[in-house]
Amino acid sequence: MYAKWMTLSETVLTELAQCKDEGRDVKGYEDEAKIIDECFKEGQIREEHARQLIDKMRSAPVRGDYPYHEPDKLEDIHLARPLNKDHKPKAVDWDAYYNKVYGAWLGRCAGCLLGQPIEGWRRERINGLLKETDNYPVKFYISSDINTSIKNKFQVIDTRQNSSSKINWINNVSCAVSDDDTNYTVLYLKILEDSNLDFSSRKIAESWLALMPIYITCTAERVAYKNVVNLIMPPLSGSYYNAYREWIGAQIRADFFGYVNPGNPKKAAEYAWRDGRVSHIKNGIYGEMFIAAIIAKSAVSNDMKDIIKAGLSEIPEKSRLTEGIEKVLQWYDQKISWEQVIDKIHSIWNEKDSHHWCHVIPNAMICVLALLWGENDFIKTIGISICAGFDTDCNAATTGSIMGMILGAEKLPESWIKPLNDRLSSGINGMAVSNISDLAMRTLNLAKKG
Repeated sequence: MYAKWMTLSETVLTELAQCKDEGRDVKGYEDEAKIIDECFKEGQIREEHARQLIDKMRSAPVRGDYPYHEPDKLEDIHLARPLNKDHKPKAVDWDAYYNKVYGAWLGRCAGCLLGQPIEGWRRERINGLLKETDNYPVKFYISSDINTSIKNKFQVIDTRQNSSSKINWINNVSCAVSDDDTNYTVLYLKILEDSNLDFSSRKIAESWLALMPIYITCTAERVAYKNVVNLIMPPLSGSYYNAYREWIGAQIRADFFGYVNPGNPKKAAEYAWRDGRVSHIKNGIYGEMFIAAIIAKSAVSNDMKDIIKAGLSEIPEKSRLTEGIEKVLQWYDQKISWEQVIDKIHSIWNEKDSHHWCHVIPNAMICVLALLWGENDFIKTIGISICAGFDTDCNAATTGSIMGMILGAEKLPESWIKPLNDRLSSGINGMAVSNISDLAMRTLNLAKKG
């Protein structure tokens, strides 16, 4: 994901799109939003106009024909779940679980490292580079040590503009590098250890401020962080002037709640709900609950459709997220190719629109696409997730984590795990560099307490 300054005036178009998604009748505000976005000069006047417009849009009435039911309270979410679903936990083989959770940590790190250097690239550019480097379908990490003409054609650079920091192509790294897709996994290990699994949304919010500098947060998390600093606590921290409240940020924070609740999707989803409401609402929260439940189920099953349905069983049946996931399941039953499914997702969601590119629903659909068509093959799964475009490192990290849990560390391909050197760097205070194997052992010890 990416970060902005988070002024109100730069969020008006996203807020407009988000209000439309929520069914609000905001057609009359489109011109005003464009004027604020394009024409106003920087400064307080622009901010005040943006605030007034956002207030009007968020108070606009919901259309009478809006078909979705998307509550935020946990008890209401439970009532809105599909009926007649089995939410009972399944027994876990603790002797085998270290291998599984270590695989999940490694898979998340590997997937993130695959997708990170091409984050923000469009699908055509990603697949063009992969094809011209004989890496389509994906077979190995992406390197910048390639033919100069190909490098120039796809604008592959090694150093970020106005910076001396290297871009994390595989030839530029010696471990799993710090990224928001792994920072939160490390952070929640620390928070849940410190709280002995007894934590609240407020505890999460306060721990963000204590353990994580604001500059490593993005979009919804940065707005929520600022809200908490100003004593706007959960759940209001997730919605107060937060135009990014249904973006992917909560979904990428789901993994650890699945790790410590193996075989118990319901409890994993409840943990994820406590976290998601710090920065998100509705489908933003559901995305985290969905993935947490999937990971918990992956600890005791390798049936991918069963695993995905376990995730769906923990979120509202009449939500936009459920609708999107069910479309992918229908396409799978129709036996069309994964490239055709990518085309279908792109026909619904526009990757050139930042609100679409970073929204939870298309990215969750891509994760499900990769998991189903990946056929329980680690490389194929994370490869499909980057070929689809959108938020590449988030989706490859999530699918890598799930596949790592299913397969276990011992069955992950050495060529994808060896470059990590069992080390993960992070931006979390006190956790600058950790051995991934140690993180897995600490996770196992914590899971046994649940």
